[in-house]
Formats: sequence, C-alpha cells, structure tokens
Amino acid sequence: MPKSHYRFNPESLSFDKIRLGIWAVLLRGFAYFVGSVIIAAVYYLIFASFVDSPKDKALLREIAQMTLQYDIIHREMDNIDKVIGQLQETDDNLYRTVFEAEPIPQTLREGGTGGINKFKELEGYNNSNIVIETSKRLDNIRKKVYVQSKSFDELISLAKRKEDMLGAIPAIIPISSRDLIRVASGFGLRIHPIYKIIKFHAGMDFTAPKGCDVYATGNGIVSDVITSQRGLGKHVIIDHGFGYQSIYAHLDGFNVRKGQKVKRGDVIGFVGSTGTSIANHLHYEIKINGQNVDPVNYFFNDLSAAEYEKMIEIASKTGQSFD
Repeated sequence: MPKSHYRFNPESLSFDKIRLGIWAVLLRGFAYFVGSVIIAAVYYLIFASFVDSPKDKALLREIAQMTLQYDIIHREMDNIDKVIGQLQETDDNLYRTVFEAEPIPQTLREGGTGGINKFKELEGYNNSNIVIETSKRLDNIRKKVYVQSKSFDELISLAKRKEDMLGAIPAIIPISSRDLIRVASGFGLRIHPIYKIIKFHAGMDFTAPKGCDVYATGNGIVSDVITSQRGLGKHVIIDHGFGYQSIYAHLDGFNVRKGQKVKRGDVIGFVGSTGTSIANHLHYEIKINGQNVDPVNYFFNDLSAAEYEKMIEIASKTGQSFD
C-alpha cells in the first residue's frame, strides 16, 4: 500500500492526512515518468559507449572482412601488373624481334590518364579515396591487357605470314656462286670508275661474263623494268613485301615484265654493261623500308661459312666500283 502523508495542524494541535488532487497526482506521476526516462537514457548512453550492440558487432565484422578483401585485391593487382610487365618485355624483346616488328611504344601501353574524370560519381563518400584508387588501378590494368591482346593478335598474324616473309627476304647471291673471285666491289665509300671521286656505293658489284643469268633473290613482284642509257642502265626492281626491295642493274636484257610474280631463283635478266658502267657486271642493291642496306648481310641461304667469309674479304678489299 502507498504510504500516507500527513501535515501538522497548529490549530487543532494534530496531524491531518494530506489528500492530493487529481492534477497533483498526474503531475507527480509525470515527474516520475520523465525522471525514469532520463535515467534510462543515461544508462543506455553509458552502456552503448562501452558495449557494442549485435548490429555494431556485425558491422565491425563486415568492415574487417572488406578490409581484408581490399588488401587481397590489391595484392592480386600487383601480381597481375608484374605478369603484364613480363608479357610486355617478352613481346618487345623476343616475339617482335623474331618477327622483325617494331616494339609497341610505352606511351601506348600505359594509355592516357588525363581528360574527363571518369570517377567523379565515386566522390563524396566516406571511403571514396579507397574506391577511386582501386577503380583507377583496375582501369589501368584493363588498358594494358587490351593493348597486349591487340599485340598478340598482330603477332599471330605475323606468325601466319612468317613463311611468306622468309620466302620474301632476299637471301641468295643474284648470280652463280661457283666463283666468288668475281665479287668486284662492296657496300660503302668507293672510288667512282668514271668520275674518279669517292662516292657512296649503295650495293655490291658482281663481275661476270655478258649474258650470265641473274636470279631473283627472294619471292616478290616485279615493280619496275627500266631501260636507261645512264645511271643503272637496264635494271629490274622487285618488291618483296614486308619492306624489302631489291634492284638488279646494268643488265644486258630482261626475262621478266612489270607486275610479274617471281620466286627466289627465277631468272629475271642477264648480266651486261648498260648505263654508267665500265665492264660487264651486276650491280645489286637491297632496300629495307626505302633505306639501302649492305647486301652482304643477306647471303645466308646458299653460302657456307667459308664462302661467306671469303666473299666479305674480297668485297672489302676492292677500292673502286664498276659503276
């Protein structure tokens, strides 16, 4: 039972029982209620500060798991980057060397990083920097993989054409190799036989009797058959493809026509002394992408090592060309 409350009455010198009105009772009850709520809130705050709720614990476990996964993803991306780097190095230094293709520029491999901010929609969150950094790394890896895949597509195409390329490379001596002392002059600076000045000799001269067969040194198409009273005289130009071109000059006659397909070893003309020439011989040139190169480096299909060394020695000792 609730305790009764009394009040002293000085007139009657006695204690009168206090009777509360309805409003007083309600006000007292409300005060008790508010006090209880305040005390409960204080207890809750103290409890929440020191003890994690089940929901908080679940969130903490999820965050720890996501952090672990994030670290694993970055380690995997590091490994992928290393693998891509090894593929790029092998591609440039091995595969493209074998197929005589230019390495892919590093600027193309890396790709652009400027321009429109593709990650703007990821900004403004609590962990935006983590998400943006990961997205940028994935985008960079995606670009590298794309470039490398296109490179491999090109290498596959080159591999399929390798047989054609090997057949197209000028790789034999353009006249009979039975007598190597007929090499007259090599590639480089030589004394011109008519003008008696030092000039650059862009090919090799092979002395041979008039009318000797002249052979195509690689598969290709006859791009031009030219008759002239000066310079190279009667000469044939063969386009071998893959950047290779060969020239056969001072011919006495032709055995091909412009546009004709030829195979390595086909007779395309005959030794003569037309144009600016002082004796019967064949002037032979090789060009790669329009630049003259030393033909002596391309006689690897029909000479032994001893024959090759002998030819180099004879060609290097001759100080005067025949044209």
